Amino acid sequence: MQFHLNGFRTGSPEIAEAAGAPRSDALPDEVDVLIVGCGPAGLTLAAQLAAFPDITTRIVEQKPGPLELGQADGIACRTMEMFEAFGFTDRVLKEAYWVNETSFWKPDETERGRIVRAGRVQDTEDGLSEFPHVILNQARVHDFLLDVMRNAPTRLEPDYARRLLDLEIDAGPASAASHPVTVRLERTDDAHAGVVETVRARYVVGCDGARSAVRRSIGRALHGEAANQAWGVMDVLAVTDFPDVRLKAAVQSANEGNLLIIPREGGYLIRIYVEMDKLAEDERVASKNLTVEHLIAAAQRILQPYTLEVKEVAWWSAYEIGQRLCDKFDDVPEGDTERMPHVFIAGDACHTHSPKAGQGMNVSMRDSFNLGWKLAAVLRAQAGEHLLHTYSGERHAVAQELIDFDREWAKMFSAPPKSSGETSGDGVDPAEFQRYFVQKGRFTAGTATQYQPSLITGGRDWQALATGFPLGMRFHSAPVIRLADAKPVELGHAVKADGRWRLFAFAPAAREGGSEAIATLCRFLSTASDSPIQRYTPKTADIDSVIDVRAVFQEGHQALDLEAMPPLLLPQKGRYGLRDYEKIFCADLKSGRDVFEMRAIDRQRGCLVVVRPDQHVAHVLPLDELDALAAFFAGFMRDAG
Repeated sequence: MQFHLNGFRTGSPEIAEAAGAPRSDALPDEVDVLIVGCGPAGLTLAAQLAAFPDITTRIVEQKPGPLELGQADGIACRTMEMFEAFGFTDRVLKEAYWVNETSFWKPDETERGRIVRAGRVQDTEDGLSEFPHVILNQARVHDFLLDVMRNAPTRLEPDYARRLLDLEIDAGPASAASHPVTVRLERTDDAHAGVVETVRARYVVGCDGARSAVRRSIGRALHGEAANQAWGVMDVLAVTDFPDVRLKAAVQSANEGNLLIIPREGGYLIRIYVEMDKLAEDERVASKNLTVEHLIAAAQRILQPYTLEVKEVAWWSAYEIGQRLCDKFDDVPEGDTERMPHVFIAGDACHTHSPKAGQGMNVSMRDSFNLGWKLAAVLRAQAGEHLLHTYSGERHAVAQELIDFDREWAKMFSAPPKSSGETSGDGVDPAEFQRYFVQKGRFTAGTATQYQPSLITGGRDWQALATGFPLGMRFHSAPVIRLADAKPVELGHAVKADGRWRLFAFAPAAREGGSEAIATLCRFLSTASDSPIQRYTPKTADIDSVIDVRAVFQEGHQALDLEAMPPLLLPQKGRYGLRDYEKIFCADLKSGRDVFEMRAIDRQRGCLVVVRPDQHVAHVLPLDELDALAAFFAGFMRDAG
């Protein structure tokens, strides 16, 4: 974290200087972005947009206040990487339960009424991420995102107790209405009950859950089928002799159904997903009149010969498994490339699925992380409106993968376990169940997402220069040493949730002219008329305010001279023209974790890796392919005024 750029300030550096107009309790007549819903998707989007004082953002919520007890709890490795961009990963790591291993239990072959451990595997593979898979109550995640919003320059806070009545879109030419979406909201708090507020917005984002009013307003619907299977879930404090109660554990019994144990933060609480009854055609779980006592009794039967004595139930629910998906995540009709989107949906508003794979909160937050920087770029006149078309295309493909995975995972989880040697029937081999879990590890960790070539993701012509940074996938961090102060850092942590693009220039070996290649690139970026930095950075802004350039050298940090580095890598910024010393890195040769080897970067040629504001790799280019670099940004950026 850098601070004191524009003068020394006391107090917490996490609290930015306030900027923009003070927030009032009443909603303004016009806003740039209105977010509906304070779930994980809505708060992630609000936290990102709160960083921009020149964007008027408001977030409304029907509930009277912030969430106190959340239903979701799994936080994938990729989501932890995203949290690092917002600056609160350390808080999550401190509080959360770390999922280090997963155990699998099956019926005893000699006594089918008992369960025995069938296997135990590492939860995520080595080197997949610098962060673990963790478990933390959704309400705490909300707290951290709310803190980001409050500490941002805009001091953004949710507007609670407001229910969406209706939404209308002026679908005429863009010039016909600067704020084409009209929203009516009813206040539900005692002091203002029945008061209706009308807000005109340039963009509205529905993050209002599976029963989304925003989705209905734009004529979208969730499509899919529910599996005829009821499940229960409960967070409990219990006494048990089951040995894997502090491991994530998948348990398959012979005749009593299956369950999943998820240890919770704090050392004592556990979450148990319990398979309940089959549902008849068109039957809903509510008609079963299930109670928490039913869930406890089912868990006790499944865990035989082990005992489970529940002392306290913190929360419980019953649900039916189902996978549903919207055909599009914005208000533009399918195939219409001329009309620009103005209403979007994210999270459960556009995809729902079973909770056992721990993907719901994670995928929802990454929906809005994908959308947030795009809205900011368009609203700040850095990019054309066509950029917004990429949101639905990119995230719909991810949601479809999730639906396909969840359908297979839920089917396997609910299937009865086959006994040894059994080859027929509808059951599942416990060994195959475990193999599927391992096989899909990268998907459930969130690191398998790969956006296809598009306006903002280049082609794979030069992928061989850095095969460890696959096009469209997240920028996989690696340890490096910062040149100026010899500090070991994670390279990926340079990508913050601030809307900026990053150019990571990996230098060729010294004998191949590494320093000269970096110097040539920096001269182009600093002076050429077609340089993306020169074209798209406002004249009065810091040189790295739109595109941030970083360099990584193969030599050890003591072998390089800081004073010999190009000025672009030591830019003068802020009102005092202070130098930024945190743009230059070297391979971590002492530990043996060399980024060039870890990410398979061509040592002779080096390369330039272009990283999107949402941490995904947009392009891999040779260092001297300057025309290709310029052409890529020209495809969607707008010249600075």
